[in-house]
Amino acid sequence: MVTKTEQSTSAIDTFKLMTAVLVLIAGVVGFYYFEEESQLLRVLGMLAVAVVAFLIAATSDVGRRGLGFVKDARVEVRKVVWPTRQETLQTTVAVLFMVILVAIMLWLFDMFLGWGVSKLLA
Repeated sequence: MVTKTEQSTSAIDTFKLMTAVLVLIAGVVGFYYFEEESQLLRVLGMLAVAVVAFLIAATSDVGRRGLGFVKDARVEVRKVVWPTRQETLQTTVAVLFMVILVAIMLWLFDMFLGWGVSKLLA
């Protein structure tokens, strides 16, 4: 039996997430407000603001669950058996061959339909 558990966020978590969003908005506004400043400084400032917003959001329940998901995804990616160079090359050649074959078949079909239409209209 599957039971659906309700996830309720507390007022503190909501406040943290809203603060993170407001910090990001302030960063974007600041990025454009200081347009006469160096592009490098503006980008570094925006990155710093994004890091601060991320750290604020990561302290909420939603942020912790999101970080847990990312950690679990990294563990799963490490379990993947990646193809060798030879397997990748063989698969690529097979896909290219099929694409060319289908392209030729569609071209011939188009030529046949064009010929048929021209005979009907002539």
